[in-house]
Parts: sequence; structure tokens; C-alpha cells
Amino acid sequence: MDMFDDILTSYLEKTADVESTLLGHINRETYLKERAPHMLSGHYQGRLLALLSKLVSPKKVLEVGTFTGYATLCLAEGLAPGGEIHTIDSNAELEDRVRGYFAQSGLDHAIHYHIGDAAAIIPNIDGPIDLAFIDADKKNNGRYYELIMEKSRTGSLILIDNVLWKGKVVNAEADTQTQQIATLNNQLAHDERVDKLILPVRDGLFLLRKR
Repeated sequence: MDMFDDILTSYLEKTADVESTLLGHINRETYLKERAPHMLSGHYQGRLLALLSKLVSPKKVLEVGTFTGYATLCLAEGLAPGGEIHTIDSNAELEDRVRGYFAQSGLDHAIHYHIGDAAAIIPNIDGPIDLAFIDADKKNNGRYYELIMEKSRTGSLILIDNVLWKGKVVNAEADTQTQQIATLNNQLAHDERVDKLILPVRDGLFLLRKR
């Protein structure tokens, strides 16, 4: 199931702020060089992430799943003065290219790029976390969520990507990965610690605000 067709996506992008030259470059290079370029947040979702970050004005952001750094730079746009973003990825092969993008952005002084197991790294990052974005291996989303909740303050915002999984979450006979996503969605829907809703943006974005 396609959440949006190309015509509607183009319209949404035209009515949003334009992406920077650097973000456009990252977008193009990702589609040229990566086997799964659809993992990139892209123009429209990137502008949503940037706007949410600006609304929160976070001092500390945590991102699980850096990929090529597109979303990282979008989230960094809203950092409060002196703020910082910690981003974690397991793919060391992309490190040099991603660090190059960060250096070009002029925000590399505020970005802490970690390579390794997010479940082992998150406990070593000092809180409180004001804004978090989980966009990594889906089977561990629940674990990352709980680790982040422990370090989040009241009013902090947690975002989880790909929660509609191309619409497959409504299929009762879905595959194992889809069932894992649907199970976590149901758990989050009943989590009284947070205010929550899913935005049908691209592949679904869960917004959760810690009470």
C-alpha cells in the first residue's frame, strides 16, 4: 500500500520550506550510492522533523539510526544555543561520508556521532533528553523506547518512524516483522506515560510526548 502517490508527494514538498543545498546533495548521493535509499527521511519528512525540533528547541537530541545523516541535520536545525545531538548507527562503512556531510553543515561541533550497538550506547548518554527520533532496526524499537523514556524529561518528545509499515500493520496475517511493529504500536497506544498519535506521513510517524 502506497501512503502517498508521487503527485501528492510533489505537492506536499512544494508547499513546505525548501531543503538546503546540502540536504539536497545528501538526498541525491544516497539514491545514487545506497542499496536502500528509501530509508532516507527525505524532503517532506525532513521539514517535519526540523519544524518539530524548532518547536521543542531541545538542548539534547538523541537519534537512533543515522543512515546518511539527512534526518540528523534536520533535527539539529532546532537545537537551543549550546545544544547537542547524539546520533547512533551500526554501519561503520558510512562513517567517513556522513562525517563529511556533518562538517559541511557547520553543525558538526554540536553533533556526536556514535558507531555501535544503540542499546549499549544509550545508557551512557547523559540526560535529560528533550527530543528523540527512533529510526533503526524495527525489532528493537521497544527496547530503544524504554531506554530513552528513562532519560527523558516531562514534556519531551519521542518520534518513532515506519510505524505503518506501508499499511501492512492492519493485516492480521502479516509477516513477523509487521507483527512486531503492530504489537509495539498497540503497546504505545495504551502507554499512560505519554500523550500520543500516529501521523500518516510517508511510512507513519508515531509522536509521543512524555507526561
